[in-house]
Amino acid sequence: MTRHFVSDLGALLGRSLRHIARSPDTIITTAVMPIAMMLLFVYVLGGAIDTGSASYVDYLLPGILLITIASGISYTAFRLFLDLKGGIVERFQSMPIARSAVLWAHVLTSLVANLISLAVVIGVALIMGFRPVAGVGDWIAVVGILLLLTLALTWVAVIPGLTAKSADGAVAFSYPLIFLPFISSAFVPTATMPGPVRWFAEHQPVTAVVDTVRSLFAQQPVGNDIWVALAWCVGVLAVGYLGASLTYRRRVA
Repeated sequence: MTRHFVSDLGALLGRSLRHIARSPDTIITTAVMPIAMMLLFVYVLGGAIDTGSASYVDYLLPGILLITIASGISYTAFRLFLDLKGGIVERFQSMPIARSAVLWAHVLTSLVANLISLAVVIGVALIMGFRPVAGVGDWIAVVGILLLLTLALTWVAVIPGLTAKSADGAVAFSYPLIFLPFISSAFVPTATMPGPVRWFAEHQPVTAVVDTVRSLFAQQPVGNDIWVALAWCVGVLAVGYLGASLTYRRRVA
């Protein structure tokens, strides 16, 4: 059974990755908006924002990486929607393949595509002056947290991909996720925000992830932030996976 699932997953994953390779504009589009925002904030608005001794690009980058992920997972919902509308999923269901392999192929494709987009954004940040002092262990921790977050949000993205009535509806769910970093510590210190906004910013998941990644890049103590970030990621992953699995079963029943 496990071997059957792995072989089916490998075949479907290869199909999805070939689609990505044939249309690299997906990755380019995913990276362009975060890069444009990074250029705008660093070179236009950054001079008016006090982040202490850290350069603004160092302070800003973790939030930009989260926006990159939020932008990238919308394509997972979009590709899944197209497969459903095109009848590809129904065709797969008529074949002797593991049903769950269809969703996992889309999810793993999202991990690969987002990892490439994140690497592109970090490369541009290095050109702009990003200078992390993180060691190998810190980088591994950063990649692990970002991949866990991508996995969690991708399973959430599967739900609108299965239920949307239009392509625009499939990707619209990502807009609040892209906006969420703006009400966090991603762009400005939360201490500068008014009371209610500050409370929300300090207790929402983006701030915990951003602060953890920022501390790891700077090789600073992460404190409890890393456990809060991991708890949020695992919680979203559990809810997203269960919701996507139930929705998929109803959709293909």
